[in-house]
Amino acid sequence: MFRSDGRTALVTGASQGIGRAIALRLAEHGARVIAAARSVDKLASLAAEIAAAGGEALPLALDLARPETVAERFAELPAEWQSVDILVNNAGITRDQLFARMKLDDWNAVLTTNLTGGYATTRELVRGMMRQRWGRVIFVSSVVGLMGNAGQANYAASKAGVIGLARSLARELASRNITVNVVAPGFVATAMTEAIDEKSREKLAEGILLKRFGTPDDVAAAVVYLASDAAGYMTGEVLNLSGGLFIG
Repeated sequence: MFRSDGRTALVTGASQGIGRAIALRLAEHGARVIAAARSVDKLASLAAEIAAAGGEALPLALDLARPETVAERFAELPAEWQSVDILVNNAGITRDQLFARMKLDDWNAVLTTNLTGGYATTRELVRGMMRQRWGRVIFVSSVVGLMGNAGQANYAASKAGVIGLARSLARELASRNITVNVVAPGFVATAMTEAIDEKSREKLAEGILLKRFGTPDDVAAAVVYLASDAAGYMTGEVLNLSGGLFIG
């Protein structure tokens, strides 16, 4: 169920955390995976793990802080990997600060990677999906893009922007049998949240109805579904994966 046999997926931010889990699960469900991120060493390890499990993966060095380089990097893919059926825009960064103290560089860095990076990858790959009249575009946003969060105005703006982008693309691309959807995780146990001290993590978990942080696999499971034929009648949707932190 939820198979992607014979299809090629590209996952950004695949070197760790949520992106790594997504790449592994898509490979388990039959997709060939292009694992893209800045850390080539981590990508090589991920590709080796997928290969050892009988899958197929290709590492791709990609820095979405420089969206103007995306087209060039994709053009360097081997010919047999050029046609991408499933795109998962997962890469993202944070530079948290109270708004009154937030520097323009911190604002621009987060918007460039999180929002413009998704624009750049999608713009390059969606043309092939349009020609083949089939595709899946999945954006990883955040519950912060739905509810806001103090100290994260730049991050929340970028993630809310992702939702607006995805819904606009859903309207543009539906006639070509391309679906565009969003997953919006809440607090997920990754390196990013491990930086929060234990007492603060416990307090945050108390505000979640399920009383725990999510896992990368929780997010990956939703992506696997959205990438499959089973989700063929869903487009323009936002899956709130926050454990009940936000109900709206």
